[in-house]
Amino acid sequence: MRIGIVREFMVKHAKADEPIVDAVAAEMKEILGKRLGATLVESMTHGWPDDPDVENMKVSFDRALAELTPMLYPDLLYRLTPAGEPQFPAFAAKIEPTEFAKGVKKGSGTLQPVDWMLRWAEGLEPTPPNLNLRTILGLELSKNNRFHMSQYVMRRAADWKARGFTETLDTFDALNARSKFFSESSRAAFLNWAAINDLRVPAGERNGVAEQIQLRELLRRVIVKVMQDNKLDLIINVHSALPPALIGGAGEPPAGNRSVSYALGPDAGITEFLIPAGFVRTVYDPTFELTTDAKGRKLYRGRASMTPTALPAPGLPFSISFWTEPGMEHLSLKAASAYQAASARRVSPPEFGPLPGEP
Repeated sequence: MRIGIVREFMVKHAKADEPIVDAVAAEMKEILGKRLGATLVESMTHGWPDDPDVENMKVSFDRALAELTPMLYPDLLYRLTPAGEPQFPAFAAKIEPTEFAKGVKKGSGTLQPVDWMLRWAEGLEPTPPNLNLRTILGLELSKNNRFHMSQYVMRRAADWKARGFTETLDTFDALNARSKFFSESSRAAFLNWAAINDLRVPAGERNGVAEQIQLRELLRRVIVKVMQDNKLDLIINVHSALPPALIGGAGEPPAGNRSVSYALGPDAGITEFLIPAGFVRTVYDPTFELTTDAKGRKLYRGRASMTPTALPAPGLPFSISFWTEPGMEHLSLKAASAYQAASARRVSPPEFGPLPGEP
C-alpha cells in the first residue's frame, strides 16, 4: 500500500509535543514501512523537517487548499481572532481594505481579494504560513446543542416512561439543576445554552452550521485530491501529540496554532480507525501561572513546562488514526487490522482481560 502521513499534526510546538511525536514517527516507519512493507509518503508543512527516508507528496494539502478554498470556502480567509485581528495576516497584508466582518475593515495591500485568491490558486501567491490543514479546523459553534440536548433528555424520559419509570430530567433546565460541574465557567456555559430561544444566527455573525457544511465539503475534496494525485491508498496521522492530561492539572497553553487531529474526521465526515500505537514514559506537565488579563482581572492559566516527568510502566498511550476517502473504508480497516496484529501495541486493561488469542 501507499500510505500518506499527515505531518501537519506532528509539528512540535513545545517540549510537551516531543515524546509522542518522536515515538509515533518511529512507529510509522518501523512497523508500517519496514515490517509491513508499505510505501510511506509524507506531507510537507511549516515546522516539519523533511524526513529523507520518506517520499514527499507531489501535491500537498497546502496546494489542494489553495486550489479549492476560493471556490468552496472563501470566507475562511476572512476569519478574525478573538482580539479582532485577521487570523491569516499574510492575506490581509496583500489585499486592499476590505470588510472582514460587519463594521470591521482590514487589509493594507493593493490587490482585490478575488485577484489574490486567483493568484493563490495558480501558485503565484504563497499560502499564508499559518493556514494549513491543522489551523482551519477551528469552527464557530452552532446553537444546535440547545436543540439536540433538549431532544435527547426528552426522548430519554419517554424511553424510561415506556418501561414504567418516571424520569423528571426531561428539559435543559432540569439537566442544569441536577448536574455537578467541574468549574463555574462550565456551569455558566450550560446556563447560557439553556437560555437560547432561537436557533437562527443574527445577520452579519458567523453561522456555525453553515461553516460545518462548507468545511466538510472542502475537506472531503481536499482529501480526495491529495489521495488521487499522490496515488495513495489511505492516510494516517497521530491522534494527538499531547498525552492525556494530569487530572486536576493545568491545561497546555496555546502554542503555534496547535490543534489536535481528532477534529479532522468529524469535520470531514469520514470514518477513522483509531489504533493503539504504544506508550510514552516521559511527559511535560504544564503548571499553573497567575496572570492578569487585559481588563486587570487575576486568573490562573497553564504555563508550558520544560521539566520532564518520568512515568512508571507502561506510561501514557498514544494512537494512530487510519482513514481514507469516503466509500473506501475497507482499505483503512485492512491496514489498521494488519498494523494492530504486527505491532502488538494493544495492552488489555487490567480489569478487562485479554481477548481470545491474546497474551
